[in-house]
Amino acid sequence: MPTPSTLAWTDVDRRIWEEELEDFVPLTVFDAHTHLYLWDNNTDPHKADTPMGEQVGAKFPCSDWAAINACDATLLPDRRVHRLSFPYPFPVSCDFRGSNRFVLQETAADPSSAALMLVHPSMTEDDLETQISQGFLGFKPYRFYSATGDAVDCRITDFLPEHQIGVADRHSLIVMLHLSRRDAVADRQNLDDLVRLGSRYPRVQWVLAHCARSYSDWPIRRAMPVLRTLPNVWYDTSSVCESDAIQALLEGVGSERVMYGSDNLPVGAFRGKYVSFGYAWAYLSESNQSLDLLHCEAGMSFTLYEQLRAMRRAARRMGLAANQVEAIFSGNATRLIQSVRRG
Repeated sequence: MPTPSTLAWTDVDRRIWEEELEDFVPLTVFDAHTHLYLWDNNTDPHKADTPMGEQVGAKFPCSDWAAINACDATLLPDRRVHRLSFPYPFPVSCDFRGSNRFVLQETAADPSSAALMLVHPSMTEDDLETQISQGFLGFKPYRFYSATGDAVDCRITDFLPEHQIGVADRHSLIVMLHLSRRDAVADRQNLDDLVRLGSRYPRVQWVLAHCARSYSDWPIRRAMPVLRTLPNVWYDTSSVCESDAIQALLEGVGSERVMYGSDNLPVGAFRGKYVSFGYAWAYLSESNQSLDLLHCEAGMSFTLYEQLRAMRRAARRMGLAANQVEAIFSGNATRLIQSVRRG
């Protein structure tokens, strides 16, 4: 469970919540991007000596239902939260079966919530069919597991082969997709793949995580003429802290398939912010910068709060009505989950 010191509010957190977010975040929330995991399912023998060991293993070694409820009770006080959850994709070596058993076990605490299965390209159709029957509503592939060994420039089918997409299509499942390649959704090969796969497998419901991995507005704006033509593509806002990116998404596809996601645990609970510059983006935290901040209040808040501030600014610029904001925070994800369950 997150330690009290890790998630305790500071004066900065309190001010942001009370002055900017309390009247913006609806009372009912469906979080479309959460991780349920045990650090023990990271089977890398050297994991303690990695940056992930310092950040995840030391601070958030267990993200079970109780821990993530405790996180939301602090960060989103007095909100009722349901979740679409999946395991954390440990990069070097991962116990997939243990991770998937755990996420099913934990999401069973809330019938309105749902689980996705962490998949590896080596898994066969029979592997997937057997595990789907246990209650998963879809797949969570990840670029770390690319069959090419290249997690940066791999294509979608390098880490989600078509025999797995075929299973998702037969069962009308969700695929939670974190795009690879340096230009993310603006990459021509990614767009070509989304068009081809969307046409060949029309029953798959694709969720492009992190605003289609657009941490600034230019990738989503460049891709929008293509994305507008794809009816089964949804988007979550997890970890995106630039209001221009969220506004570009809302302008491009409307609010009906955009869903709130927290990236908890652990990312939303880290203190820092994703920032963009040039054609790049990076995570700015308390420990990776040496800025001179004597002229201002130097305290950093949660990544989730920076994301919510960006969502609020984008919603105000777009003039979204209250029912549209509520749909982004719960209605859209609920509609997606219910449609897949009807299948």
